[in-house]
Amino acid sequence: MANKRKIINDPVFGFMTIPNELVYDVLQHPFVQRLGRIRQLGLSNFVYPGAIHTRFSHSLGAMHLMQEGIESLRSKGVAISESEATGAEIAILLHDIGHGPFSHVLENTLVSGITHEEISLLMMEQINHDLTHGDAQCSMYNQGPLDEAIAIFKDEYKRHFLHQLISSQLDVDRMDYLCRDSFFTGVQEGRVASERLLKMLNVVDDKLVIEQKGIYSVEKFLVARRLMYWQVYLHKTSVAAEQLLISVLARAKELAGRGVELFASPALHYFLYNNITEKDFYIGSKALHEYALLDDTDVISAIKVWMSHDDKVLRLLSEAFTNRRLFRGRLIEAPLTEDDKKDLTLLYTTALGIDTKDAHYFFVEHLSTKSTYSEKDDSIDILYHDGSVKDIASASEILDLKALTHKPKKLYLFQFRI
Repeated sequence: MANKRKIINDPVFGFMTIPNELVYDVLQHPFVQRLGRIRQLGLSNFVYPGAIHTRFSHSLGAMHLMQEGIESLRSKGVAISESEATGAEIAILLHDIGHGPFSHVLENTLVSGITHEEISLLMMEQINHDLTHGDAQCSMYNQGPLDEAIAIFKDEYKRHFLHQLISSQLDVDRMDYLCRDSFFTGVQEGRVASERLLKMLNVVDDKLVIEQKGIYSVEKFLVARRLMYWQVYLHKTSVAAEQLLISVLARAKELAGRGVELFASPALHYFLYNNITEKDFYIGSKALHEYALLDDTDVISAIKVWMSHDDKVLRLLSEAFTNRRLFRGRLIEAPLTEDDKKDLTLLYTTALGIDTKDAHYFFVEHLSTKSTYSEKDDSIDILYHDGSVKDIASASEILDLKALTHKPKKLYLFQFRI
């Protein structure tokens, strides 16, 4: 028997532990190991060269923060059983497992009608099945060992606050990615006081609250999240790279639909040459199996080969992506008119010698928008010394509801560089 109780040295939080054999077995599953081949920030390394950390390290960090949060709650007298703790730890460990290469790019091009959240749940159920009915080494569990984790993930477990630790407006997922992404990008504005926030956690009426002493840390958390979205996640150059990649994959998908032969790994080939939708995904399906084999390497290696393809559109786009000749982006005040689109079409057909019907691959409108706080989701509640509870939007002296829920909108035109 292998030693399944491990210590991992993390550059952000220091030493983290794998708490038990079940968590170790989940970590060893190929679906989870795949996350080590998918970058957490997609194409942000085009802007921040250090941003090459993986979704695997983020998932481990989030699990570590979950452990810290549970211990903090237990110290306040909140009873959390060992099975509940393990369920919550596994749920957060697997919360991002359904992400494809380069975040949401795949959802917009090669797969339709299903989100990465839905794929995450299917993958969790597949792992649950494999650990129970797999080979002799893995089938040591008499019943679904992930049943509790899946119930917590789906918010179907009897204790709602455990789900809030995984998915809410102040969850350990956000705490980790803000700390981790700010660390690897060097954007210090994103650093949050995760340790203090976790120490201030409590539960009232089955809902997470932050004790009054932590209100300033919550304010810092919300401001940091807002700054990270506009400075990192929605950075104009990162979005430009993503839009270029979407054009590359969309062109490849069109050519595949016409029967044109393209270099691709078996997993990428499957999604290029088949119209995969929600109905194709289920436990044990070929779509789920191939999706689990798809990572950043498949896409990058294919695009490098496509730089030599006979199709001029695919070749130009692939060369631009590989050599960082990204789309040029500029803010526009209103959506493009039909005349604007005709002018751009003429520009690219003339300059590049391509067909009119193919010009749309070389320019795109994109709206970037994100709010800091949502009234529709679980609120971030502050617990006062007298036992009263207030939403952060009314409790804060420097933030108000209008400012928190406002969604700035930036409309861009991204164009191929001639």
